[in-house]
Amino acid sequence: MNEQTTARLGPIVCVTVTVPDIDAVENCYIEHLDHRASGHGRITEELADLWEAPAVANSRYLLLSPAAGDDCILRFIESPVDTGYVPFSTYGWNAAEIMVQNVDEMAVRLADSPFEIIGEPQNLSFTDDIRAMQILGPGKELLYLTEFKKQIPGLDTPVARCAVDSVFIVILGGPEMSDLQAYYGQHFGVPPAPVMDSRVKGMSAAFGNSPDHKYPIAALPLLGKNLIEVDEMPQQASPRPAAVGSLPSGIAIVSFASSAGGGRPIDLNEAPYRNAQSVSCAKGPAGELIETIQRA
Repeated sequence: MNEQTTARLGPIVCVTVTVPDIDAVENCYIEHLDHRASGHGRITEELADLWEAPAVANSRYLLLSPAAGDDCILRFIESPVDTGYVPFSTYGWNAAEIMVQNVDEMAVRLADSPFEIIGEPQNLSFTDDIRAMQILGPGKELLYLTEFKKQIPGLDTPVARCAVDSVFIVILGGPEMSDLQAYYGQHFGVPPAPVMDSRVKGMSAAFGNSPDHKYPIAALPLLGKNLIEVDEMPQQASPRPAAVGSLPSGIAIVSFASSAGGGRPIDLNEAPYRNAQSVSCAKGPAGELIETIQRA
């Protein structure tokens, strides 16, 4: 992939997670994942209305950025979390993948942290040049920490700028691979990607399959050397529930820069809306919330 792609989507600029306790999140990410607080406040009625989630209006939020900068941030919104939610058991945004410089060192650092290690560092099933681990955060957000030992031909990805850099892949699960690929192609010009079979340990754990079970996945290329990994989920999977007027548990929204027009004017001078002309929100084929931000 290169910048000549016809995609009108990318890069990823924000991943939004619902959590029961903002203060616990802030301490956790600053101490153990080298992030810094880059914003606090309360969700405006304008944003809550955009997301069709009026119940989160006036909820506290926290913005966290890696040491390298706030071009891609994590946004946490204080909201009740479904105690029965298990990542990769339902359709939608199931995980976010963060680029790190040394994943084995991260495993040592996180061993006695509030993060739960649910997958120790392991080379990917299709290449030994990518090594990743999986952790679960305080809002039941599933994070992959991924190290590239070298750049992979045909997979255009960024280079980690610090020990723990920003999200460069978001992982979306749905019932039909063809529907997922077609939606992002038709609505955002994202080119289709070849489908391969790969281990997805979180999904295997959620459905009681062998850790070595493989699922159809594809890596959809975005602008800015970012990707959406789309996973075809087992038939037992179902839509992710959310209380009326609220956001779903776990990763609730992914925000992308976009060259597509339309949307609402917005006047918020902080990431991810700084210098934005307008913002839109759509619900994708797996029920995922897709926020697109058109920059000036």
